[in-house]
Amino acid sequence: MKTHHQILIIGGGTGGIMTAAKLSRKNKEFDVAVIEPAETHYYQPAWTLVGAGDYKYKKTGRPMKAVMPKNVTWIKDFATSFHPENNTITTKNTGTISYDYLVVAPGLVMAPELIEGLSEALEKGVACSNYIDPEYTWKVLQGFKGGNAIFTQPATPIKCGGAPQKIAYLAADYFKRNNLSDKTNVVFATPGSVIFGVKPIRDTLMKVIGKYGIHFKPFYSPIRIDSDKKIVYFKHTDPNENKCVINEDNVLGEKSSPTVDEIIEISFDLLHIAPPQTAPKFIRESSLTNKDGWLDVDYHSLQHNAYPNIFGVGDVAALPTAKTGAAIRKQVPVVVDNITKLINDQIAKNKGYNGYSSCPLVTGYGKMTLAEFDYDGNFTPDPKLKRMLVFNSAKEHWRLYMFKKFMLPYLYWNKMLKGQDV
Repeated sequence: MKTHHQILIIGGGTGGIMTAAKLSRKNKEFDVAVIEPAETHYYQPAWTLVGAGDYKYKKTGRPMKAVMPKNVTWIKDFATSFHPENNTITTKNTGTISYDYLVVAPGLVMAPELIEGLSEALEKGVACSNYIDPEYTWKVLQGFKGGNAIFTQPATPIKCGGAPQKIAYLAADYFKRNNLSDKTNVVFATPGSVIFGVKPIRDTLMKVIGKYGIHFKPFYSPIRIDSDKKIVYFKHTDPNENKCVINEDNVLGEKSSPTVDEIIEISFDLLHIAPPQTAPKFIRESSLTNKDGWLDVDYHSLQHNAYPNIFGVGDVAALPTAKTGAAIRKQVPVVVDNITKLINDQIAKNKGYNGYSSCPLVTGYGKMTLAEFDYDGNFTPDPKLKRMLVFNSAKEHWRLYMFKKFMLPYLYWNKMLKGQDV
């Protein structure tokens, strides 16, 4: 096996495969390799619908070999450490591999151990999570007979920051359709200051919350779960502690009790939680990260701030925007263009990434609003939506739900992962 590649990509998720495919399409002579140990590639955005019983889990996965670009080398191994001064990385089984250019795109990892009792609660099935086992979430929903249904998320950055509230809306709709609403208290608790940082979307979601009678609890950060007593404990947080970008807004009204740092306990009959999430350990322990443990790259060029032949894509990158596949769709062309420039002895001057991200916020069965935004929190809807007869994507629309359920998976498998522009 070759131990040197012109362009080495760590990660066979959305960012890694898209980058490999786009580089391959750009120039078939490029020597591109992808390091990825997994056998299966998942389309995780559909897991929200799986958790609500409206999508089949088996449709979300395909063999890794089926999505790996044909003229790209697949190194089925784990990256374990970086040596950027030598332009090498170490792997678990293959040993040392050198590169001219490196793209770091391993995604992030679940870290339930960061909330006391969460690992045990998930193992026992006391808590469920679409991030880990969406089929089990659907099973829990079907078995729910009433009581307190708590939906929450941590203060760490998480992939698809809207996902914890999407399942809350779908669950509330499910309870309504199954005559459980009168017997149920649906609570959405978040460390954030607001339900969503983009005002047109926030206005719609507050109406959705009111329609379902959801108890919205901002400034609530989960810190402990007691599986035996079925109690979740929250700390009432100062808004500045929250790092979940999707919920930041800093337009704060009067603070009501409980006071900051006070511990609140809520008993539950159903608990859905997004686990805390971090960069993978081999990233956190490297010299490539910022103080918070995420890959330290330029916000606009995605080029590493210390090593100019290294780039970052996707969830692992320390970017102040939501970690979504839609963000990756806009990041990859910038990275590919900059690497191509470097190969041609030019300056990597493409600073075209403006922080674009998108969050399809499902608000019930057959209803969705689409949040598209940039680094400044501007609402930036795609003009192409008008072709779908969607003229205001900040409002709930059945066409948007169909777009998420049918069109987005099609575009993902058949366009994005093949390096085509969408």
